[in-house]
Amino acid sequence: MDIVETLKSAGIIPVIVIDKVEQAVPLAKALVKGGLPVLEVTFRTKAAPEAIAAIRREVPEAIVGAGTLLTPEMVKAAKDVGCVFGVAPGFDPVVMAAAKEVGLPFCPGIATASELSQALTAGAPMVKFFPAEAAGGVKMIKNLLGAFRFTGVKIMPTGGVNLQNVGDYLAVPEIVACGGTWIVPKDALASGDWAAIETLASDASALVKQLRG
Repeated sequence: MDIVETLKSAGIIPVIVIDKVEQAVPLAKALVKGGLPVLEVTFRTKAAPEAIAAIRREVPEAIVGAGTLLTPEMVKAAKDVGCVFGVAPGFDPVVMAAAKEVGLPFCPGIATASELSQALTAGAPMVKFFPAEAAGGVKMIKNLLGAFRFTGVKIMPTGGVNLQNVGDYLAVPEIVACGGTWIVPKDALASGDWAAIETLASDASALVKQLRG
């Protein structure tokens, strides 16, 4: 699986924080049904590894990656439960090396030219621009690309991206996909409103199709 192409085909990647394992399967089913099969389940909760395992087992059409991988131990745990890609909010060469060691395609986070340069030198196939809006949004990305476009860098902005501005991001050729934290609102997840989440996923998926054909 070419993970960059897989993320590009999705366009928008729901960024998910799962507090209870029992939320995982119905949530994944709603997102897949809504047209967003590539999911980033963050390791911000203790439930994350078991939740990912449940999705992998019961929703085989979902393509699951792990987010907020901050340590080599998290990287190994993500690989062990079947994640096909990993994401971090920042660039840590130790974590990057751990991902290489276990064979997990890894997307480190960057917000500056120096971080981007280090990530590319470390062999990152793509980078996460985070926190996207707070770090300068599309304008900052275009400025970075002025110096780095020749490297072939691929970018996934996350943080402050929403249905209103995601089109501006996806219009930049080097942007493979955007992390969509708005796809799974905390209140909808807590109440189990899977229909609302499916609708948000469907709206996002429709926009990607409109923008990219």
